[in-house]
Amino acid sequence: MDKASPDCPYPGCFFCVMKEGNPSKRRTSVLKFFREFPSQDDDGQVLPISGLWNTAMAHPNDPEFIELGIFECMAALIWKGLKNRRWLSHDQNIYIPYYAAHIIGSYTMNIEEFAENAVHSDVIPPLVELLRGRLTWVEQRVAVRALGHLATYASTFPAIANHGEILELSIQLAMNSLEIVYSHFYQYVDRRLSYHCDLLTRGMGGIEMESRKAEEWASQLQCWSLQLINCFAFKPDFLSSICKPELLIKLPGMWGGLVNETSPAGIGLLRTICHHKLGRGPVASCPGIIEALCNIACSSDDWQYMAIDCLLWLLQDQTTCHKVIDKAVPALVDLAEISALGDHKKLGDSIVNVLQECIQSHGTGRNSLSSRTREQIEEILNSRQRLKWEKNMPKEDLHIKQAAALVVKLEGNSLFSSGNISGAVSKYSEALALCPMRSKKERVVLFSNRAQCHLLLQQPLAAISDATRALSLHNPVNRHAKSLWRRAQAYDMLGLAKESLLDAILFINECSHSTDPDLSLRQNRVPDYAERLVKKQMRAAWLFREAAIKYGGVHFEGGDGNIYGQETDDSEWETASESVVGNNGRDEMGNDGSEWKNEDERKDHYDNLL
Repeated sequence: MDKASPDCPYPGCFFCVMKEGNPSKRRTSVLKFFREFPSQDDDGQVLPISGLWNTAMAHPNDPEFIELGIFECMAALIWKGLKNRRWLSHDQNIYIPYYAAHIIGSYTMNIEEFAENAVHSDVIPPLVELLRGRLTWVEQRVAVRALGHLATYASTFPAIANHGEILELSIQLAMNSLEIVYSHFYQYVDRRLSYHCDLLTRGMGGIEMESRKAEEWASQLQCWSLQLINCFAFKPDFLSSICKPELLIKLPGMWGGLVNETSPAGIGLLRTICHHKLGRGPVASCPGIIEALCNIACSSDDWQYMAIDCLLWLLQDQTTCHKVIDKAVPALVDLAEISALGDHKKLGDSIVNVLQECIQSHGTGRNSLSSRTREQIEEILNSRQRLKWEKNMPKEDLHIKQAAALVVKLEGNSLFSSGNISGAVSKYSEALALCPMRSKKERVVLFSNRAQCHLLLQQPLAAISDATRALSLHNPVNRHAKSLWRRAQAYDMLGLAKESLLDAILFINECSHSTDPDLSLRQNRVPDYAERLVKKQMRAAWLFREAAIKYGGVHFEGGDGNIYGQETDDSEWETASESVVGNNGRDEMGNDGSEWKNEDERKDHYDNLL
């Protein structure tokens, strides 16, 4: 069955081999194909490789090709592409190293036995050469993917670790991957390699799709590099090589973006680092990282719990606690009412327990708590004590407290609608002091209302704090639409584009499911104010933004080299406070562009909203 069918022009054609009905003959022919294929120089070699790529993607757990030598074949093909540039440039052979590395990665991602076979087949050295950038970033992407899979398993990690350059190459790639893809592909549209374009779009798209896929692949290149580093970070011996300030400070800003949201990226690596004592010291010594962790912890990021874990571990470590406590406590206090976050059950209790340990372990002396930090911790501890007391109170007394809180809240609404924002803050605070701890829905509204007041008073940090408390109390967590929108605006005031963007997107999502007439999308149309903020933050959080600033804008024939996003005038966007104040104090949620007919209508609107 080594001969091709009469209609096939290729001797020993892989597709003809696979049609053999006799299993024994087919195995023999496939084995021979894998042994002989790397030494052949016929045209059309990319066809069987692309067929194997499809098979590996569809059936990565099928052992047949593993047993017949596919890893030796793929390693030999990569070496051939690296050593024989004349062969590589012939026909469509330029695609072959990419497909070969991808096939290795697909067959090693699920089964440890397959990974062991790959290591015994010496796939690591050619993959390392691709990782070095011997070809292009496209091959680096699939090489780091394959090496990351091999590093995942206990039995094959030592083989990866024996190649000392893999860790350093991965670190450099994680830090520079976005610049590499931007400057080598994205920026100069007319210079894009055709085989890159074909691989990105499978021959089905134009420039716009190429650019969109390049952004996705760049994110994957960075995230897969971080995943490979993460495998090393589990081993204490490698932490000193990983915990360099130039990498650590960048990790919070490395995220999968909207195109690769399933990857924990930089925060995932930081969590692994903070899990070990040797990693916590370097992290605690970088104040910028702690601030970034607090921002992620108080956001609607899918990996919010990882940032919370990092902060808790840093506080529990006596050698790092005093370095981070003043920054970490305010964020954790705001999160102390969370009941559960994903698989993290009773997360709020864990936070309170750690904060209580901080009070007990920091007495007087050099490492004593600041008065402000101590007050914040005592506030949340008193709230927990208050909750216990209320459980023993008669229901009638609780109803009285709740009614009193409602009266004070309405007084706050009245002050707010008349423009006395500071007075409204005081009333909402008074209402919170009266409102029973178990009345979570009412407390969510009070915190959210006070957050809106802080926005108008140009106090974004206070607005973030109150909005986060409201979102932590809400069931489900992080799903209170008005608080999401208010926190999105507050983060915008601070220039934190990613956090603002995530909240704004989640706000729109909540509006699409809301039955509240003030929030539900009219005719399934996203509100203009939300659309403007999302567009603004997508430009600011654009994956290639820093690279575009460094290397210049996108160039193409007849183009002017503008940086992405500058075609829209940012002056159209108003800050939260400007937008509201500019509309006579109207709350942003109900603004439909109409004029208020009278003062009573405006007050009725506030009462409905707040």
